[in-house]
Amino acid sequence: MPLTEVGALVVDGREVPVSHVPAAGESVTVRPVARPQKVPGAPLRFLLDVHLGTLARRLRLLGVDTAYESTDIGDPALAARSAAEQRVMLSRDRGLLRRRELWAGAFVYSTRPEEQLRDVLDRFRPELRPWTRCTACNGVLRKATKEEVADQLKHGTHATYDVFAQCTACGRAYWRGAHHEQLEAIVERAVALCSERR
Repeated sequence: MPLTEVGALVVDGREVPVSHVPAAGESVTVRPVARPQKVPGAPLRFLLDVHLGTLARRLRLLGVDTAYESTDIGDPALAARSAAEQRVMLSRDRGLLRRRELWAGAFVYSTRPEEQLRDVLDRFRPELRPWTRCTACNGVLRKATKEEVADQLKHGTHATYDVFAQCTACGRAYWRGAHHEQLEAIVERAVALCSERR
């Protein structure tokens, strides 16, 4: 089990550091990680590995700063990036989460994106700012005019929509299109969950 999933270690009724080596006859209790988990620094930022693309997009939809590697760059590079950028590494790879150089990390237990998101929000309780980040690259969104994004719009979209946003990093345009109701439902459930937990 990676240390990211270990809360307090209690030996014979007293808390000890995780480096403690149990002696013969000692009784060791491993407590779960406290929720919400306190992570130094603010705002809370995440790094997700190649297997968590849907979770990355959903966190970005909620305005959470979420870096994501869409290709397998290897455990050493991911751990180094976590440390260099002070990002919480989210992964289903226990080996990656055992690396000493990680700044912070958490094991994602479920394979279902809805459950993954619920667990991350419950465990870390990041500040949510829906509709402020690009789901493709994590850049910050800004309001844009139709003229500014016209080259990305098909005729029907150009004729039907008037409110747009654009990523300041990659230039991608956003509007309330056909999938907006599904995305709105994800945002509403997440905001409700976080409101309950506060």
